[in-house]
Amino acid sequence: MPLVLILDPPPMPLPDLEAAELGAGFDIELVPLNASHQVSTATLARADAIINFRGRHKIGEREVNAMTKAQLLVQAGVGYNHIDIDACARRGLAVCNTPDYGTMEVADHALALTLNLVRGISTYNARLLTRDDAWSTDQLAIRPVRRLRDLTFGVVGLGRIGIAAAQRARAFSLDVAFYDPHLPPGVELSLGLHRHDTLRGLLAASDIVSLHCPLTTATTKLIDHAAVAAMKPDAVLINTARGPIIDLDALEAGLRTDRIAAAGLDVLPVEPMERSHPLIKAWTAREPWLEGRLTITPHAAFYTPQSLDDMRRLSARAVADRLSRGKLRSLVNGEELRRYGFGAP
Repeated sequence: MPLVLILDPPPMPLPDLEAAELGAGFDIELVPLNASHQVSTATLARADAIINFRGRHKIGEREVNAMTKAQLLVQAGVGYNHIDIDACARRGLAVCNTPDYGTMEVADHALALTLNLVRGISTYNARLLTRDDAWSTDQLAIRPVRRLRDLTFGVVGLGRIGIAAAQRARAFSLDVAFYDPHLPPGVELSLGLHRHDTLRGLLAASDIVSLHCPLTTATTKLIDHAAVAAMKPDAVLINTARGPIIDLDALEAGLRTDRIAAAGLDVLPVEPMERSHPLIKAWTAREPWLEGRLTITPHAAFYTPQSLDDMRRLSARAVADRLSRGKLRSLVNGEELRRYGFGAP
């Protein structure tokens, strides 16, 4: 029977959801990472298909060359920058992801970070834990707090999650604009949104900037010192996409010099967080200048029990589609496969 390996699985007693989706005729094996965050090449060589959870380990040439039997590698999640998709294509290995899970959760989280900062929720709560004077009206001023209505919510990357975030922002009477150079002309008309042709234009016009683009060589440190300088002085920056999209040094400088008002981060360039970084040190120490201006969550935007179940089912469905039905869902390395003469399977 075909063997499906599940690498670095989330907590689960049994691969029951996967078994139900795959149907009879498959063996499933859970493979945790070793102390070096790797999987042995001998284990990889046994697989007919591989489902990889999380992105805390690289799947490079070493791992790909060991996948001598595998027909498919599925990333359980959206981002696949930790996978060498070119190396996979060189040996004809199709790579798929699962972009249709967690859309609602991540969009909700982006708006939750926005509301938390612009309404001062966690800051007021923290003050009241130790300060009776925090109840006083003259203590309510926090820099990011202001009326939401008619502020501009700028979306960088208008894909599935970006559109979902835009819809939620409109429900709060925010004006919504976006920048996405990969979308064809006219998308803005069908969605009723304002389109900016340049990132700088969007940054300059937006009161809240929410990042929803993938991590690529082009988007790594997309929000750098120049981008921060282009933003409004009262701007709020939200990142529920990928940590390296923001240059953390640039963000720290922008916040410390009051160049921007606040930031809500679900992802960081180094995860778990690098506590030695000046911004993280200031946040951890609760330095007064940063109060109410930075909220960090632990790469949790995707998570609900339901979304995790969706991720598992959709990943298993991709394996069943390929091995049982000869089809592919959400192929991410089709261009590379064609370049090496395989064609899109």
